[in-house]
Amino acid sequence: MQNIIAVIWDFDKTLIDGYMQDPIFQEYDVDSHEFWKRVNDMPKIYAEKGVKVNPDTAYLIAFAREAKAGRLKGLSNSKLRAYGKQQRFYPGMPDFIKESKTFLSGNPDYNEYNVKIEHYIVSTGFAEVIKGTDLADLVDGIWGCELLEDNDVEGNLVISEACYTIDNTTKTRALFEINKGINKKPTIDVNIKMSEGQRRVSFKNMIYVADGPSDVPAFSVMKKNGGTTFAIYPHGDAKAMRQVEQLRAENRIDYFAEADYRKDTAAYMWIKEKIISFADRIVQDEKNKQAVLGNAPRHLV
Repeated sequence: MQNIIAVIWDFDKTLIDGYMQDPIFQEYDVDSHEFWKRVNDMPKIYAEKGVKVNPDTAYLIAFAREAKAGRLKGLSNSKLRAYGKQQRFYPGMPDFIKESKTFLSGNPDYNEYNVKIEHYIVSTGFAEVIKGTDLADLVDGIWGCELLEDNDVEGNLVISEACYTIDNTTKTRALFEINKGINKKPTIDVNIKMSEGQRRVSFKNMIYVADGPSDVPAFSVMKKNGGTTFAIYPHGDAKAMRQVEQLRAENRIDYFAEADYRKDTAAYMWIKEKIISFADRIVQDEKNKQAVLGNAPRHLV
């Protein structure tokens, strides 16, 4: 029985106002504009040398270099996790995720068919930062970039190199891992052929929430497989609103709203209604299956 509803969240500018690296730049007095400019220039610079650099994860190289050189002294995985407590969530977060777990409470049909809600975060950012937030204990899985550690020039333990990366394209792999249940049973190969009925979370029971054009690959996979897509934009940001409106016009997203998850806002109500409608469909589908089985031909007596 596919009785699980999954809400899958991007992180930067979707759950938080801005980028998760902002507190790091503030503590180390790093010019964020200059840092990101250098990162954005890296693919072009290395292309001239015949080397390909992934623009989505080039920032990991820059952070590791700065840490190893001592300019981000002491920036270890444990310190990254501590930055989780400094993230600025959009209004209503993380309370929305906590409250969403009660959306299906009290309905006997949902209880009978054991309909559940799960939340996941899939980000191109630092997994350790996300693990340090108050969301970590509320979600069922986190995908993000992971780093190994080594000693810097002064012998301090710091991040040194990436060992697992998520970019805007490989986010789609995470969606299939959730779909097939690999996060619950790691022995399952993501590339294994699996019938729709064998998959732990049907795409039609998924909602993907993100902030814009960089999530087009994930939006496309969701739409192609019957999933639901939702985009948000920051309060008062007309440019961001136009971007998500364009995504809606291109049928990449189903709906969009301002990044405010407090009760009675558009985002709160839309996501809640989708969760409830999914739950109703799951129950009805199971009842229909039972009705068919109950009407199976029998021997005449």
